[in-house]
Amino acid sequence: MQFILSPEPLGSYACDLVVEGFWQGDKTAPGKDFLPDDLTNLLSAELKRRGFEAKEGEIHVLSLLGHSKVKYIMALGLGQKNKLTQDRVRSLAAKALKNMSGVHASKVVIHQSIISAMKDKVVGVQALVEGMELAAYSFDAYRKKDQRLKKKEVLLDLQDKTLRKKIESAIELGKIYASATCLARDLVNTPSMHMHPAEMVERAKALSGRGKGITCKVFNREQMAKLGMEASISVGQGSQYDPVMVQLVYKPKVRTKKKIALVGKAITFDSGGLSLKLGDNMKDMKSDMAGAASVLGVFQALPSIRPKAEVHGIFIAAENMPSGTAYRPGDVVSAMDGTTIEIENTDAEGRVTLADSLAYAALKIKPDTIIDLATLTGAVVIALGSDVAGLFSNDKNLKLAIQRSAQEAGEPIWELPLYPAYNDLIKSKIADIRNVGGRPAGIITAALFLQKFVHDIPWVHIDIGGPSYAEKETVPEWPVGGTGWGVRTLLNYLKAAA
Repeated sequence: MQFILSPEPLGSYACDLVVEGFWQGDKTAPGKDFLPDDLTNLLSAELKRRGFEAKEGEIHVLSLLGHSKVKYIMALGLGQKNKLTQDRVRSLAAKALKNMSGVHASKVVIHQSIISAMKDKVVGVQALVEGMELAAYSFDAYRKKDQRLKKKEVLLDLQDKTLRKKIESAIELGKIYASATCLARDLVNTPSMHMHPAEMVERAKALSGRGKGITCKVFNREQMAKLGMEASISVGQGSQYDPVMVQLVYKPKVRTKKKIALVGKAITFDSGGLSLKLGDNMKDMKSDMAGAASVLGVFQALPSIRPKAEVHGIFIAAENMPSGTAYRPGDVVSAMDGTTIEIENTDAEGRVTLADSLAYAALKIKPDTIIDLATLTGAVVIALGSDVAGLFSNDKNLKLAIQRSAQEAGEPIWELPLYPAYNDLIKSKIADIRNVGGRPAGIITAALFLQKFVHDIPWVHIDIGGPSYAEKETVPEWPVGGTGWGVRTLLNYLKAAA
């Protein structure tokens, strides 16, 4: 999708559709600033006949029947005046784009009424671009080419010329954020037969290279064994694909002492292992690497947003499969830091691989902060539903920074407690810790398990088991399938943290 600032007054050039915004209760006639009065009066009468009240997200498309260079006007309800947040702009833009399909609009104008309604026009335009790009996403890798969406040219009807350069930068940033999110979506949506551990390595390598400021280091099974990562090796030993660890490193051109580690869960398919999942619970388990997918999405954007911090991206890719070589319930395995783990359920495998990833980040990289994203539990969906991620942290300032970043990104998140008393639930009689604590407080005991491997470094754990993969559309900018949850939250955090 191409976004440009309109060079000429609206109405002086041909276009397929103008998207015009209206506050709730506003009596302004559609097209008042670029159509003759008799035509705007007819359009107003039609909207009144349809009962248009300009409630937030209310949309009506009106045909001009060849009486103008503009073919259609979309009347978009903005809701109550002065309550148009960045998040709402993003969702309204996404909803508007999805309502354009019926008129096959390829040249679209965003009317100045929408841009002027934004509290911060620069931030608002970035959100608008993100919303339209995210809503236009379609996973087409396995479809015939002629089913792909027609590309659109979107013109912004900007009246304030003094903001031109800032708006152009906002457009570019919106496209960068959306593209990074869509990369994560593509990785999650790709079937596991094509997105196995070896392929995850190739996707990570593709993000590195001269001029990007990113290097990629890969640890094979033997190298992981030398590091003491028996835990992760055991998770992947039932698969034909060996587990592998990837470390991406972004180094800014400016000197910095700040190090941030992003850790993603990367189980490329989770059958449950010998603790086999039921069929309905297994069918979407290609998405169990969504945490690592979001980390890769972030790294795609880093050379463009250029944060002034050294950023490490770490994931251990493994496939959890049942076979004669698979790890078993009752096994005791050792993590990189020497902690022994009793395996009570082989379907609680993600935390076992994260034990090694987090220990590596804490002990080898020694960053200022660690942030992990993981489709860790089904319990998070029971607690918070399918739209909201669960947040745990051992550091108040880091927690607040992530919450702000998530709010700006329009990615809902909610804090849950690292309740110390529940550590008793994951005590083992024969090892240092066990990998499950029972059904009660399952999301909390999983987070407490991970906390043992961060070695007191400021840390945030985000359980994205709900919002990383959508079974149905709940917000217009999230498609069915992989959502890319977390990419824009992390990018916002990295920009602000440095």
